[in-house]
Amino acid sequence: QTQLVESGGGSVQPGGSLKLSCTASGFTLDYYAIGWFRQVPGKEREGVACISNSGYKTTYADSVKGRFTISRDNDKNAVYLQMSNLKPEDTGSYYCAADWRVGTVQLMCSRPRYEYDYWGQGTQVTVSS
Repeated sequence: QTQLVESGGGSVQPGGSLKLSCTASGFTLDYYAIGWFRQVPGKEREGVACISNSGYKTTYADSVKGRFTISRDNDKNAVYLQMSNLKPEDTGSYYCAADWRVGTVQLMCSRPRYEYDYWGQGTQVTVSS
């Protein structure tokens, strides 16, 4: 019953936008840092964006800076990833993870395979023309 669920994935043309949601069920995200990670076939999983429990600290992969924005809404028990100006190389499975304590958001995003408290099942994003 305690889980993270991603939604909002789909297919979009290059230059388009998608907004992913990561919603917690059975627990509150108030005190959890959240990270978005993506898996591209044939490549290592990478941290895309991470946010602190307060929402004050964020970090992004260099490849998405200026295009993606991570945010959270504790009233809705959710974290979002707004993705704009999408590129084909953004295609992949996007996962969110939550942990009550991380050293820094940078550290969280540098550990894409860490056994965080919660991992979602992923949502697929496909960017193609």
